[in-house]
Amino acid sequence: MSSRSDESNHEPPAGAFRFTHPVDVRFRDLDLGGHVHHTQAFVYFEEARGAYWRDVTGRSDPGEIDFILAEASVRYHRRILYPQCLQVGVRIAVLAKKYFVMEYAVRSEEGERLVTGSTTLFMYDYSEGRTVAVPEEVRSRIEAREGGPLPSRRDGGVR
Repeated sequence: MSSRSDESNHEPPAGAFRFTHPVDVRFRDLDLGGHVHHTQAFVYFEEARGAYWRDVTGRSDPGEIDFILAEASVRYHRRILYPQCLQVGVRIAVLAKKYFVMEYAVRSEEGERLVTGSTTLFMYDYSEGRTVAVPEEVRSRIEAREGGPLPSRRDGGVR
């Protein structure tokens, strides 16, 4: 019989996130259980992802969004309660030719891990309706923000 520890072996420590974004828990986020509705984790990820992208690429106009969400996952560790200001850590863990994987760690004001997750996003040309390569300028900015070259696949290979 195997047991699952509270701390996942593959989850990076809080310090591994070089970018954090504050997100206030809103009263409207609550469900009948008195805690944040399970779907809100994705909203918190999205808000932090947008802030990260604006910071790294300098693109602030929604019309400049040049990626598309392909996959999302979430794991709940603790209930999120109202009111509080969450800290959402965001990092790019994989940077491939056409896609990147973002990881998220949502922590309470006291630093307690509440939710973790990841998204896979493809660079996308909306006018052509197809995936495209990550532009070199964007790749360079991401690598600079993340502290160096990143794996190009989930198994840790570097391009």
